[in-house]
Amino acid sequence: MKALAALIAVVALFGSVQLFNSGGGERRTADESAQSPGDYRLVANGDEASCAVKRGTEVSHGLSLLTVTANCHRVLPGIERAKFWREQDDGTVTFSANGIDPIVTFGVADGDGYESYAPALPLLSLAASSD
Repeated sequence: MKALAALIAVVALFGSVQLFNSGGGERRTADESAQSPGDYRLVANGDEASCAVKRGTEVSHGLSLLTVTANCHRVLPGIERAKFWREQDDGTVTFSANGIDPIVTFGVADGDGYESYAPALPLLSLAASSD
């Protein structure tokens, strides 16, 4: 009888842990999808030039569609070809035309947003748009 009670307790504990873990995963997924799309402002060297970019829907883990406005070529020539936003586990973000080869790479900035480090010039900042 004691063995049956112990077995029931173990099964109940295991079921509770599984229920708790699956519930947390659903919340995390919902939060991530809510944060994925967004409007950003790309600025070169402290307001010399700026343009709008939009992070679109996620197409695979860490890879999202990207829309770059036509005037972004003034910020960084060639960036208008970017079609993908890739976010790495360390928080770095790359823009690319094919989802693999980066056109520009950003690291997390002090505070909100990102700062470019490759290419080294021009220095670019990327921040969520308040519009």
